[in-house]
Amino acid sequence: MLCHMAKYPRVREQHIAVFGESGSGKTVLVSSFFGPMEEGSRDNGLWDLVADDAGQGNRLYQNYLGMRDRAMPPMPTRFTNTTYYFSLKLKGGDADAAKKRPFDVLRLAWHDYPGEWFEDEPSSTAERDRRTDTFRSLLRSDVALVLVDGQKLLNYAGEEERYLKSLLGNFRQTMMRLKDDLLADKGKLVEFPRIWILALSKADLLHDWDVNTFRDLLILKVNDDIDRLRTAIADLIDTPSVLSLGEDFMLLSSAKFQLKAGEAEPVEIDLTQRIGLDLILPVASLLPLERRVHWHEKFAIPRKVLDSLADGAEFLAAGLVGARFAPIEKLLAKMPKAGPAGALVKYGVPLLAEAVRLTGPKLKEMNEQAHARGDRLRETLTKMRMDLEKGISDKVIRTPK
Repeated sequence: MLCHMAKYPRVREQHIAVFGESGSGKTVLVSSFFGPMEEGSRDNGLWDLVADDAGQGNRLYQNYLGMRDRAMPPMPTRFTNTTYYFSLKLKGGDADAAKKRPFDVLRLAWHDYPGEWFEDEPSSTAERDRRTDTFRSLLRSDVALVLVDGQKLLNYAGEEERYLKSLLGNFRQTMMRLKDDLLADKGKLVEFPRIWILALSKADLLHDWDVNTFRDLLILKVNDDIDRLRTAIADLIDTPSVLSLGEDFMLLSSAKFQLKAGEAEPVEIDLTQRIGLDLILPVASLLPLERRVHWHEKFAIPRKVLDSLADGAEFLAAGLVGARFAPIEKLLAKMPKAGPAGALVKYGVPLLAEAVRLTGPKLKEMNEQAHARGDRLRETLTKMRMDLEKGISDKVIRTPK
């Protein structure tokens, strides 16, 4: 939903959930995502990325500096569930363009689910309740990343299925344990992550792999296990046809770790060599918009479910195509609060479809126009869309065609 923190600034909030076993690199990932922004080495002139909680931001930056200056990875966080809030705040631009844009701040909520909870049974009823409550907190996410540890793939070279079956099996068992508690109140879940990306973490260790290599390994070794996980998740949700798992794949590397022969500790960490981190914001913000249009064209989706898919997508689409905010507000006000999804087709889908059709030279042209006009929001969103296209062409991310 579109949040209003007083009248200004208008905030568009996107959520992403990150799952991975202990040691899979979640803390390094979020530290390397934020650190360069704080350092200023990733300044693009369009926006600043600010940690909403100053204490969290300082800890992440401390992790980053430890890697940069001392080749010291962050200490592992055990049994700690954390949500990080980052606000992308636009810089400068034309004042008239700023008045017309549908929102001013893009906030990313990054949910980190403790890896140990995939591997250990709850020790008490209180801990079980804590796990369930933590999981509920990330249900607003449209996108979930499931991390596959590149180091463990190397450790199990030639018999990768031993690790992969354990990973996917533990994840499936976690879903099954949570099922009764999650469905106890209202039955099948309407709001739930619908896009599940299988992501190779520590991809720098497998330097000759592209995303297709990773995808082919998973399909060859554990396709049935992916199907079983998809079934376990589908059992939780309303309209399970609107679910993507085993269709989206991604490579992620926070840095290039140089190891001394025979030792596990790095002697150097090159934080300039990243893979996939610059796609986190586009994936969280724009991929759900694209998938919502695709699913709407393919399936008959109940209105309550459609409203939960990429909620607020109309505002992102308005920013992407340059539509005025006031007409969008009036358009959405005409839509009935209940009833069939046909109302959304009439009023909302053309705008979303127009945004999704922006590709290639047309997208580049719109980005250049936005830059010339000082429309920072449109320039930012079109640049994100261009980054997503480049990630696909560079074989860093693979999405359904």
